[in-house]
Amino acid sequence: MEKALHMSRLFTLFCLSLIFNITIMAQDRLTGHPFATRSEVIAQNGMACTSQPLASMVAIDILKAGGNAIDAAIAANATLGLMEPTGNGIGGDLYAIVWDAKTQKLYGLNASGRSPKSLTLQWFKDNGYESIPSHGPLPVSVPGCVDGWFELHGKFGSMEMEQVLAPAIDYARKGFPVSELISYYWKRSAPFLSKYPGFKEIFTIDGRGPEKGEVFKNPYLANTLEKIAKGGRDVFYKGEIARVIDQYMKENDGFLSYEDLAAHKSEWVEPMSTNYRGYDVWELPPNGQGIAALQMLNILEQYDIAEMGFGSTDYIHVLTEAKKLAFEDRAKYYADTDFHDLDYNVLISKEYGKERQKLIKERAARRYDAGKLETSNTIYLTVADKWGNMISLIQSNYRGMGSGMTPTGLGFVLQDRGELFTLQEDHYNVYEPGKRPFHTIIPGFVTKDGKPYLSFGVMGGAMQPQGHTQVLINMIDFGMNIQEAGDAPRIRHSGSSQPTGELMTNGGTLNLENGFSDLVRRELMKKGHKLGSSVGGYGGYQAIMWDEENKVYYGASESRKDGSAIGY
Repeated sequence: MEKALHMSRLFTLFCLSLIFNITIMAQDRLTGHPFATRSEVIAQNGMACTSQPLASMVAIDILKAGGNAIDAAIAANATLGLMEPTGNGIGGDLYAIVWDAKTQKLYGLNASGRSPKSLTLQWFKDNGYESIPSHGPLPVSVPGCVDGWFELHGKFGSMEMEQVLAPAIDYARKGFPVSELISYYWKRSAPFLSKYPGFKEIFTIDGRGPEKGEVFKNPYLANTLEKIAKGGRDVFYKGEIARVIDQYMKENDGFLSYEDLAAHKSEWVEPMSTNYRGYDVWELPPNGQGIAALQMLNILEQYDIAEMGFGSTDYIHVLTEAKKLAFEDRAKYYADTDFHDLDYNVLISKEYGKERQKLIKERAARRYDAGKLETSNTIYLTVADKWGNMISLIQSNYRGMGSGMTPTGLGFVLQDRGELFTLQEDHYNVYEPGKRPFHTIIPGFVTKDGKPYLSFGVMGGAMQPQGHTQVLINMIDFGMNIQEAGDAPRIRHSGSSQPTGELMTNGGTLNLENGFSDLVRRELMKKGHKLGSSVGGYGGYQAIMWDEENKVYYGASESRKDGSAIGY
C-alpha cells in the first residue's frame, strides 16, 4: 500500500510538470537536501563500502562465507589493486584502524614503507637535485601493503589467506570490466608511464589504457598473489618476489634493494583522538597527516557552526582558516616518529586549539606561522561484520599509478611515496636512509560513549583531513545522514605550506565544488579569499555507521567514484 501511494505521488508530480510546465530537477528529493544524493544502505549482518562495486561484492562474499571484517577488507583491497591500479596496489602502502569486538578496543596499523638505505641526502645534493622526482626509480620506497595484510590477518583474521585472496586471483586470471572513472584515469596515466620498463607490457592494451567496459586481465598479478597466498609475507619481502624487485631496480638505476625489503616491518600504533561535541574522533599519528583533522576540529568547535549554516560565507571562511592553521603545523612537524621526539599530543590539545583560533580574523590570512612546540590518488574502504568488528582501511600508490617502475613479470607498479620527503637539511621530514616519508593517506574512526559509531575515510592527498572535517561537521553540526554528509558539495583549500618545503604565499587558493551560491562566492572574495576551480580534486568517500539502538549498519559511498555500499 505504502509503495503504491509513493508511486502515485510521483506520477501526480510528473503530470503536474507536464500541465504547468514545471521543471523537476533531477537532484531534487522529497526528503533531505537539494544537492544530489541518494538513500543510505542499511543492513543487519554486514556492510562493505569500497570505490568499486565488484570489490564491495567480494567483501560481502567473504563475510557470507564465514570470514570477518578484516578478512573481507583484505580481500577487497587485493581486488581493488587489480581493478583500480590508478589508486592502489601491492606496490604501495597501507594504514588501518580496527575496532575489535572481542576486546572492545581500537587498534591502529602503520604499514608504510621506508626509504632505501643505500640512498643518501648527499647523493641528491651531489647530483644537483633540489627536490625528489615524482616518477622513476628515485621516489620508490619499500611497499608496505602486503606486510600490512599479514599483520591485520595475524592479529584479527579468521579465514585462510588462500581463501581471502582467491577472488582477486580469479578476477586477475579471467578478467573484469573496467569501470568508467578508473578507465578515465588509466587512459591518462598510460601514455606517460609507458616509458618506464615493464609498464606497457602489463598495464596497456595495444599501448593504451582500457576503455570503459573493456575486460582487462592481469595474469602476472594473479601469479604474484597466488605466491603470496601460499608462501605468506616472506615470499614478498625475503623470497622470490623480493629478488625480482631487487634485480629490476639494479637494472634500472634504482636504490631499493633486497636488504631494504627483508628489513621491512609494519608498526602497531595507538590511535590519537579529540572529542568534538561529544564524539571521539580517532586518527593515526604521523608520519601520516590524520591529526590535522583533529587540529581543525578543535579550532572549529569554538564556533557555533550549526548557527552559521551549511554553505554559508562565515562557515566556509572559518573552515578555510582553520585548515590553513593546521596545515602549517602539518608542513613543519609531521614526520616519521622514529627520527624525532616531538609530542603530538600538544598539537591536538584543546588549549592549543584555543590559542590557534585567536589568530583567525574577519579577513582571509595571507599566511600563518606554525605553532611552537618543545623539542593524490588513493582507495579507501570500510567493512563491518555480524560480530561487531569494523575496519577503516586506506591504501595507495601515491601518484595514481605510482612511480611507473613495474618489476618484471609481477603485475604491479612500485609506489613513488618518497617524493614527499624534503631535501632541506633542517626539516623534520628531510630525506634520510631507512626513514618513512610524510604520508597523506589516513583512515578515520569515531566512537561515542566508548562504543563504535563511524568508520570512514575520504581520498585525495591534502583533501583528506579537509574531507574528514567536513563530513563530520555535516553530520554533527548540520544533521546530515552519512550518505548526505559525503555527497554534500565540498571546499578544498590548496597552497598551504608543504612537508616538502614549499611555503604558502598570498593565502593559497580556495576551491568550491559546484553547489555553493554565487552570492557566497562573492562574499568570500570580499573577505580576501582567492577562488579557484570548482572541478576535480574533492576526493572520494566511504563510511559505515553502527546504529546501537536498532542493531543495524548504515553504509554510504559517494557519486564522485565508481563505488558502492553493499550490505546483507
